[in-house]
Parts: sequence; C-alpha cells; structure tokens
Amino acid sequence: MFKNLRDEIKAIKQKDPAARSTLEIFLCYPGFYALLFHRVSHWLWNHSLKLLARINSNIARFLTGIEIHPGATFGKRVFIDHGMGVVVGETAVVGDDVLLYQGVILGGTSTEKTKRHPTLERGVIVGAGAKVMGNITIGEYSKIGTGAVVLKDVPAESTCVGVPGRIVKCKGVSYKKVNLDHDKLPDPVADAIRTLEKHLKENDEQIKILFDKNEICLAEDIRDEQEELEDLFKK
Repeated sequence: MFKNLRDEIKAIKQKDPAARSTLEIFLCYPGFYALLFHRVSHWLWNHSLKLLARINSNIARFLTGIEIHPGATFGKRVFIDHGMGVVVGETAVVGDDVLLYQGVILGGTSTEKTKRHPTLERGVIVGAGAKVMGNITIGEYSKIGTGAVVLKDVPAESTCVGVPGRIVKCKGVSYKKVNLDHDKLPDPVADAIRTLEKHLKENDEQIKILFDKNEICLAEDIRDEQEELEDLFKK
C-alpha cells in the first residue's frame, strides 16, 4: 500500500512541474485525495457494500469537486490535475499512467446496464474540458485535445481534436514521455481555413492580373480609335 502511494506521488511530481514536495501533494492536491477516496469506494463496491461506496464517493465529490463512480476502474499512477468538474462514469476503465485535466467527462451514451463508458489505455492524456463518451477505447499514449468531444475509438499513439473529435495520426512519435504541449496539437480545421485563405489570395491575384490586362487592352483600343479619328480629321 505504501509503495503504491509512493508511486502515485512520484507520478504527480513527474506530471506537474508545480509540485514542490510530498507534503504539498498530501495537503493541497484534490486529484490525489479523489483517487484515495475512490480506491476505498471501489473496494466497498466490489464487496457488495454499494450504499457505503456511494456515500463515500459523494463525500469525495463534496471535498474535491471530482465525481468518480465507485464502479469505475483505475490503474496505477493516474493523475487528475486540478480536477474540478471531472466526472467518471460507472463502467469507465482508466489505465496506468493516465493524465486527466479539469472538466474532463468520461460519460455514457446508453441507459442499458452494460459497458457504456470509455476505456482509456496506458499513458493517455485528456485535455481540459474534453468529453469522451460511450463504450469506446482510447489507445495507449494517445492525446485528446482540450475541449474535444470523442465518440469513436482512437488508435494508439494518435491525437484527437475538435467537435466531433477528428483523429490525426502521429506516426513515429512516442508519447511514453509525458508531453504537455497542448498548444502544439494538430488542428485540421485551422489547416483547412489556412488552405482556403491561401486559395482566396491566389484567386485575388489572378483576378487583379486579368483586370490589369483588360485595362491595358482597353487603353490600346482607345488609343487606336483616337488615332483613327485624328486621321479622319486630317483627311
């Protein structure tokens, strides 16, 4: 048990540059407390003490602002950074070394009593405010961008951004080292807009060239007509 706590604290120090000491993590990190409460709630849930499990999880929600259903399964070294507004559903599975930011929702899309919440495999990073919905799988070491709404499976070592979520394959890039550069996530919508702007600029240049040619031709025609009129007057 103490070894697991040491691993959890070590993981927080690796993933959060603001963590200065073990004591600070114990006293000031709601994500750390939320997971401690959840491990108790999950044990109670699995031993048919479901009411006690729900009571314990509600106490954790009141204290931390993080709502985790007692039935959800969490792996080792999971870190919920800040955590306010995080919601994790009953059948969600969160693998080892996963990083969740504030406002993340791992929600369900069915009312049937089946597996209806997502599975996050090892090393997944889910950005602030992202919604991962339904019985889908987010492959290991994948990234979910801030504010994304993910409704379909995401392959391993991929990035998913936007509403609805769009997958951008990142071949040859390893995410085994925690990477928090959310501002560098691919944005296919922005890329499409930039491409459209480029085409519009090229069209404007072509139109300007055509206008310039027409003006030159018109000037030449006017000059020719003037010369013809001058010849007529001279005659």
